[in-house]
Amino acid sequence: MPVVYLLHGAGGDHKAWLGKAPNIEAYADLYNVIIVCPDGHKTSWYFDSPIESNMQYETYISKELITGGVDSNYNTIADKNHRAITGYSMGGHGALYLAFRHHDVWGVAASVSGGLDIRGFPLQWEIAKRLGVYADSPETWEQNTVINMTHLLDGENLKFMFDCGVDDFFYDANVRLHKKLLERRIPHDYIERPGGAHTNQYWANSITYQMVFFNDFFNSTKK
Repeated sequence: MPVVYLLHGAGGDHKAWLGKAPNIEAYADLYNVIIVCPDGHKTSWYFDSPIESNMQYETYISKELITGGVDSNYNTIADKNHRAITGYSMGGHGALYLAFRHHDVWGVAASVSGGLDIRGFPLQWEIAKRLGVYADSPETWEQNTVINMTHLLDGENLKFMFDCGVDDFFYDANVRLHKKLLERRIPHDYIERPGGAHTNQYWANSITYQMVFFNDFFNSTKK
């Protein structure tokens, strides 16, 4: 079966998605997929922290969880064409961060209300604990913000979308990434909705469309 990985936001845990979008359980049956909701620590930002040896969440999610956990213990189709990743807020950053850096692992990805440019928030959500204080480590922040990772994309090896409401405090970063991708002619799907703020209601609505997006991708790769 295909697998969809759902990453939670800051302050959340592995139970967060069920609380915000209870319908995901029904989506697993509807689309015949396995849904995995990993615990990414409350504020890991899904980095391999250069300063905290016990905060290696890029390695955990993209390698250890998949090969040592999910694919070893469940009836998965263990290749990128049957593996998706998305998340909300911090998890939206994490999903595109991991997919951009590991498009050998995920064939399709998405983000909803994602923090796609962390540089505007140097004092929030403990990002500085993971990467170092921005003033002391600006290069590390520049290298680890999603909006600066478009050079990793060739337009062919990853299908992805991202979605943000116009009233969300991450809206500006999402628009800037969209424009950057257009300039570089990198295919992607982008959605913005009027009135959408950083809310459970918005995320529950978005995951409905993202599951269709993932299902279409999985069906397109069937032999």
